[in-house]
Amino acid sequence: MRRNRLGKTDVHVTELGFGGGPLGGLFAPLDDETAAGALEAAWDSGIRYFDTSPHYGIGHSERRTGALLRDRPREEFTLSTKVGRLLVPQDPAGRTDESFAVPATHRRVWDFTRDGVLRSVADSLERMGVDRIDVLFLHDAEERFEDALRDGYPALAELRAQGVVGAIGAGMYDPGKLTRLVREADVDVVMLSGRYTLLDHSALDELLPACTDRGVSVLAASVFNSGLLATARPTEGSTFDYAPAAPRLLRRAHRIADVCEAHGVTLPELAMAFPLRHPAVAAIVVGMRTAEEVRANTAAFGARIPAQLWDDLRSEGLLDDRAPIHGP
Repeated sequence: MRRNRLGKTDVHVTELGFGGGPLGGLFAPLDDETAAGALEAAWDSGIRYFDTSPHYGIGHSERRTGALLRDRPREEFTLSTKVGRLLVPQDPAGRTDESFAVPATHRRVWDFTRDGVLRSVADSLERMGVDRIDVLFLHDAEERFEDALRDGYPALAELRAQGVVGAIGAGMYDPGKLTRLVREADVDVVMLSGRYTLLDHSALDELLPACTDRGVSVLAASVFNSGLLATARPTEGSTFDYAPAAPRLLRRAHRIADVCEAHGVTLPELAMAFPLRHPAVAAIVVGMRTAEEVRANTAAFGARIPAQLWDDLRSEGLLDDRAPIHGP
């Protein structure tokens, strides 16, 4: 699988990355055996970039990711995790975590201070059982952006200067705040959730031009917009950004699916290919929870997209004129 460099660093990622959110029990419980099977299938498929976070299942995703990777040759894979939330032990008292289907054994405490970042990294390394993290992100800092920029970013830059991590950046869904980070800080990469997809081109306004100008790489996450683009033909009840999709989005997705079918391509295949047409995008990151999902996604990722399909989408008014369509 092709690898691309992040910014000006020596860190490289495969163009398809494994998103660790589902490993934390996102939306539904997940047992260790199923999670391990998904990770093994990803490795066997050639995926060598794995992304996780303390937030995902209050540590479950990191623990499960580390269980696979610590037995693999360290130079063969790239690992990213995130900072911004510390995990504090508590008595679950029979409760389930508010965000993931796991026992509420910990609570999250927001902390973008230098001490908080250093503690978060130390905790992540211990949970995963690995010797280093390759990429470190400020996570979900939309509502605490000034704290993250003022305190969190310098801490990440310090860790990069010390060689503790190879690349730094932020993972958010707000392209405006990511644009500020790119312009005001010296970051290598940003992870953008759901804002450069077949149905949402808002990253073209400022973020992608800023990243191109500054030599910052983009990792495109949530390329299926949480479900609407995940099947060959969306159905009633399909979600967009984790809420029921509006009728206009359903209609647009069906129009794109019509063009896909005319060329023998599926909607998920096109959704995975689209972000990578932009030269600033180094990889897409797709959340996967089972070996079957991994095999389906890697097969879709490898599909050939005819050049005429992109032209037809543009002529139908289904792609922003600014979106590159004849990339690598």
